[in-house]
Amino acid sequence: MLRVNPTRMELLHLRRRLALAIRGHRLLSEKRDEISRQLMQIAKEIQPLRREVEKKLLETFRRFMLARATMEPEETRPAFEVPTKKLTLALNLANVMNVKVPHLSKEMTGEIISYGFATTSGELDVALLALEKAFDNLIELAEKEKQARLLAVELQMTRRRVNVLEYVVIPEMQETIKFIFDKLGEAERDNTTRLMKIADMIRA
Repeated sequence: MLRVNPTRMELLHLRRRLALAIRGHRLLSEKRDEISRQLMQIAKEIQPLRREVEKKLLETFRRFMLARATMEPEETRPAFEVPTKKLTLALNLANVMNVKVPHLSKEMTGEIISYGFATTSGELDVALLALEKAFDNLIELAEKEKQARLLAVELQMTRRRVNVLEYVVIPEMQETIKFIFDKLGEAERDNTTRLMKIADMIRA
């Protein structure tokens, strides 16, 4: 119970605070439920996307290992010294239940194969083209995982606020309002008894 003076003004003040706390609890509960729904949706999208990315990257690494095995070491390094492919990422922020989540968009220019074909292996061409195809899924996966992480943090904070309101703040206010109401009722009964005694004395 809160430590307050049992007065009518304090009772009115607490009733207003209680109404505000109940409204805040309802809104935060709705926010918690919506964030949970969004998080579940993103989690469903992440699982197959991660499997796809892992599959593509595994194939890419396998091709790179094959290319490395079929090329001389002094021929491998010069093939990557002058990159001609440029990747530009643009970051936009979207608002999901007051949480700023990222949306990534990419722009790619140039060719990923920047070397001549005389001294390089065909496996290296295949590996680079496979890596290029994996970019879209890789960027989408990074975006989804960051969104999930931010929403999970916000969900945890919102749950704490809902629990504090539900199990601490609102019960304390309700108990205090009941205490003040009882105290005021007791004081009113005492005044009524006193007035009746005074009236009896006057009539006597």
